[in-house]
Amino acid sequence: MSILAFNGSPRPNGNSSHLLNAFVRGANKNGAEVDIITANKLNLKYCRGCLKCNLVKRCVIRNDDWTELSQKILAADTLIFATPVYFHHVPAPLKTILDRFRSFNHVQILENGLKHTPWVEWRKHFILLMSLGSSLTDDTKPIVDLFQFISNELGSANKLTTIIGTRLAVPNQVIMNTQQLAELYEKLKIPVHLIEQDFQSNQQLLKQCFELGKKLASNLHYSQRGKLQ
Repeated sequence: MSILAFNGSPRPNGNSSHLLNAFVRGANKNGAEVDIITANKLNLKYCRGCLKCNLVKRCVIRNDDWTELSQKILAADTLIFATPVYFHHVPAPLKTILDRFRSFNHVQILENGLKHTPWVEWRKHFILLMSLGSSLTDDTKPIVDLFQFISNELGSANKLTTIIGTRLAVPNQVIMNTQQLAELYEKLKIPVHLIEQDFQSNQQLLKQCFELGKKLASNLHYSQRGKLQ
């Protein structure tokens, strides 16, 4: 079992990066390694919608990182996507990766829609770690819907787990102490009575990611032991 993570944040100290780091620390604590891909550092061309993957069962675009990356995606048992929410969706580098997922399917046009059939039925755990500036999670719905669609279409045994951090507007905010939050909230004109509540919420959010990493690593260790016996 392998764990492949995509860091979709264009900011090195972005809050979704910190959520991913907490997950990785948890996984490492229980002996699992996580292969991290930084989305905006990939040499990846845009999907052209040429439909040739319907014929040859792979993406025909060449001279970029997709060939190697797609093999990693297929080999992984767990796929993690850490992303901020920009204008109700994921940043462009991560969306470019997701668009290339088209090549994992055969798509047929029907009278009442489309039929997606994966070349290989997946059995993977998708994990979506998101941060956004809003106090509500409404803006994450288009992203969650997309990942639910991807996981459903690529295999009925796939699973999606989502963790969302709200009211996170600037880099490093999720790891700030109450003093730092007080200074930030004054600048952003966020009600100061939210400081303690948000600090506790941020700590719980990081712990949730850490514990999920530990749990997955523990399951990995258990499954590997079962295969060896």
